[in-house]
Amino acid sequence: MKKVFLVVGAALLLGTSQVSAWEGQVVISTPNTSLVLHANEGEDLRQDYYGGPITNVIQLKEAGSDFNFAALPTFGTVDMIHLPALQVQHSDGDLNLELTVSGYELRNEANADIHIFTMQDKLMPVTVKVFYKAYKKVDIIETWTEISHREKGNIILKRFDSGSLTLRRGDVWITHLHGDWCAEAQLTQEPLERGLKVIRNTDGARNAHCDAPEIMLSLDGEPREDEGRTIGAALCWSGNYEIRVNTNNSKTHQLYAGIDPQASEYVLESGKCFATPHLALTYSDKGMGEVSRNFHRWARTEGMLHRGMKAGDILLNSWEGIYFDITEQKIIDMMDDIANFGGELFVMDDGWFGSKYQRNDDSSTLGDWVTDLKKLPGGIKALTDAARQRKIKFGIWIEPEAVNTKSELFEQHPEWALQTKGRELKLGRGGTQLVLDMTNPKVQDFAFKIVDDLLTQYPEISYLKWDANASIQNYGSLYLPKDRQNNLYIDYHLGLLKVLERIRQKYPDVVIQDCASGGGRANYGLLPYFDEFWVSDNTDALQRVYIQWGTSLFFPANAMAQHIGGVPYWNTGGRITPIKFRCDVAMSGRLGIELQPKHMNDEERLQCTTCFADYKELRQTVQTGDLYRLQNPYNRKGIASLMYVNGDKSQAVVFAYKVDNYYSMPIPRIRLKGLDADATYTVSEKDVKAWQKPCELNGRTFTGRFLMDVGLEIPLNWDYASRVFELRK
Repeated sequence: MKKVFLVVGAALLLGTSQVSAWEGQVVISTPNTSLVLHANEGEDLRQDYYGGPITNVIQLKEAGSDFNFAALPTFGTVDMIHLPALQVQHSDGDLNLELTVSGYELRNEANADIHIFTMQDKLMPVTVKVFYKAYKKVDIIETWTEISHREKGNIILKRFDSGSLTLRRGDVWITHLHGDWCAEAQLTQEPLERGLKVIRNTDGARNAHCDAPEIMLSLDGEPREDEGRTIGAALCWSGNYEIRVNTNNSKTHQLYAGIDPQASEYVLESGKCFATPHLALTYSDKGMGEVSRNFHRWARTEGMLHRGMKAGDILLNSWEGIYFDITEQKIIDMMDDIANFGGELFVMDDGWFGSKYQRNDDSSTLGDWVTDLKKLPGGIKALTDAARQRKIKFGIWIEPEAVNTKSELFEQHPEWALQTKGRELKLGRGGTQLVLDMTNPKVQDFAFKIVDDLLTQYPEISYLKWDANASIQNYGSLYLPKDRQNNLYIDYHLGLLKVLERIRQKYPDVVIQDCASGGGRANYGLLPYFDEFWVSDNTDALQRVYIQWGTSLFFPANAMAQHIGGVPYWNTGGRITPIKFRCDVAMSGRLGIELQPKHMNDEERLQCTTCFADYKELRQTVQTGDLYRLQNPYNRKGIASLMYVNGDKSQAVVFAYKVDNYYSMPIPRIRLKGLDADATYTVSEKDVKAWQKPCELNGRTFTGRFLMDVGLEIPLNWDYASRVFELRK
């Protein structure tokens, strides 16, 4: 059979003969990566290569590198050592799926090329379209599938991965983020041994607390920051997921990523189409650091449709300062404090709402989104007026997906909560919390109305904190029919997306934070609808160094809300960290503060004022610049250091923290990255400790080459020492 080569993307492939719609080899290209696929008539779609740019695919076969593995393995056709990425049960009970490519389409968009391969089952009228979206300016390829059919009855989707990738077996390591509430995004790195490695989350409503839906694969041994071929993968989904890497006795590792099929075998009607979440893939031969920067650039240009390259405001959130103990005077006093510090936004957290039931703790009132006029006699209007008078913005907390059994909403609509008829309710936070049934259009309308009412009545609200503090414990929907109960986990999140799309269509400019008991929803499935996420409910600065480090592997700084907390900190045994250390750690993302300013001493107040003023000069580079991780705290050298460099390399910001301290401890010289080697930079220390002078590096000049080849000896000689430096070309 003749092999036909197509001209696709940036690669020019030589070819002869007439091109058939289903016969040929396709190179899918970004600026610095290529994915090579082929299909012959009567066969399924095959993967040949993924890695650096390919300009001549003929040499792949000549070099013995032609993989020829199924791009989307299906049940019933794969051999024993491979796993299926797709399995359906036909309306007649048949579980086999034999796909052949019947068409190929290339769509040219302004920012990307979209390659669409259409496959048909040999026996039954089932169509599977496989999409690859290759971005023209960033090194990301998104892949997903669309499944439809014309069978007489329903089919059941039993497994429906978003994508699959076959890698040559070798000394391959996996990097993933494991954790828990208040200990999210802990860095985990391990070699891929024989067998199946599975990373999954089954919370139902949130998917990033325990294991995050992003991984990296280092192809040249133990992961390195600046060297080695590395693949990154991020599943753009907010619900249950499963990532598998199968290492068999042959020559391959096989990566699969998609929605977790447990209790989610999806019933698909004839004529309907099911689209899987997108799986974002990237590759670099420059280690984990460049893979991270690829994700960050893609996020800012494609995955964060609202904030993008914008920097977020400095804010004070009321939660850890006063918790539920909200009064009008306390809120206005806190506005005075943040304005005096030089902040720009005040956010009133939980405790502001309720009529029949007052929200004084977490056991009641969720669902009753009316202002508590006993606490706030002037209503929200008095607060937005007060914010305007102080020349700051105003924001507010909501939790639209939840209800307490002690609430007017539950009394009126108990059927709106997820549940199974006849079974005892399992109650969450506060002993009364339930999750609302987002599969129900009436509940979707209710969630939209919460936001719509607030923003219509109080158009000066510029910021919403959207929280989600409960997992799905009651698996069941009184809205879905009995033969669609397995659709719950998926339809919940599809319903949530419908609400968010409506909100963003009407209110595109309101800043919305994605919070889920902290970092429970740090994922690219929801980030397009939000501007940032709350990284963790843990604001202890020392532990935040580790949490923020892990999060930075996949997410940019302007998506990461990082706040200065109070001490002693209850969640880490009463640990006391200096105010400068707390400021410096929070400055490395979107800066905020989360405490009661009335409890601060003079040193803390002065330090925060200095921090805010300096941060305003640095934040554009911090929040939108290229991240370079310098000293990894997980390496147990006692030091953590990172830096950001702006687009034209005219400004850089360096952070250094001492995370351990012992006698005769060596402090490594920190070599910088990402600078203009031929330029000269002046070093200025920022956020200098109150009543002290800058260190000896302040005001000195160095070439970029010296800073990258030799580096700086940063003085970090005491417990919780920290430094922030600006470099100006």
